[in-house]
Amino acid sequence: MWKEHLHSISKEYTFSPPASGDDIAKVEDSLQVTLPLELKEILLETNGVRAIYDLGLIWSEDRIKNENRHYRDDHSQDYYMPFDHLLFFGESGIGDLFAFPVTGDGTCRDDVFVWNHENDSRKWVAPSVSKYLEWTLEGKIKI
Repeated sequence: MWKEHLHSISKEYTFSPPASGDDIAKVEDSLQVTLPLELKEILLETNGVRAIYDLGLIWSEDRIKNENRHYRDDHSQDYYMPFDHLLFFGESGIGDLFAFPVTGDGTCRDDVFVWNHENDSRKWVAPSVSKYLEWTLEGKIKI
């Protein structure tokens, strides 16, 4: 479903083999979060969505786990606000990352924010991962 939908928007996306439900559960367990349903559906169909120049619009489940572990555990970046309330899942290509906000009980909201790596700001960019993909392709997301 997701691959066909994305291909109908653009042929520039490339896809990976699907993740398993166990792989996704390991991410959630490792990071103590509940991923948004739409993200889970995408990962179960394609374990990552890449755009031109191999840009990771949606990372693989393994990269989601590893990148979030890195940002949460790296204490050398004391000048940033904590990252425990963000779940990174994609990249902009200029250093900024896309993320879901994480509530106190570990639930990821559907809204997509962009984290600015230069000034540590966090700005809303889309109401869902599907809109994030659509608006990215249409050039509507400005960072």
